[in-house]
Amino acid sequence: MTVAETCLLVALVMPYVAVGLAKADPQYDNAQPRAWLATRSGWRARAVALQANCFEALPLFVAAVLLAEFHHLSQAVTNGLAVLFVLLRLGYAAAYLSNRPTSRSVLWSLAAATAVGLLLAGCLSPN
Repeated sequence: MTVAETCLLVALVMPYVAVGLAKADPQYDNAQPRAWLATRSGWRARAVALQANCFEALPLFVAAVLLAEFHHLSQAVTNGLAVLFVLLRLGYAAAYLSNRPTSRSVLWSLAAATAVGLLLAGCLSPN
């Protein structure tokens, strides 16, 4: 497994960690989880929104890594951009949970640009 593929695994797990944080409450209602989550506020509500955003970010990142590897982009470049994406997304998650909207937006933009860059680098790779 390459470093980039490990980053894929981390990105795939992130939404579940986010919603797990929201559900880690003694009052959690497993009989009606969506209704219960919809009534959350504060950082737990942001964790629920973070879960959705993590899922939204996945298709672009998955496509970028797979295309980079399919087109034989340098593994070092692929790994480096994948690690950067995950680090930016982790920073984004921290900013989201701690209610720092400006930082969150900047980190989201940088992560999206990193994924687009990886996708374009993979597609334009001469190999």
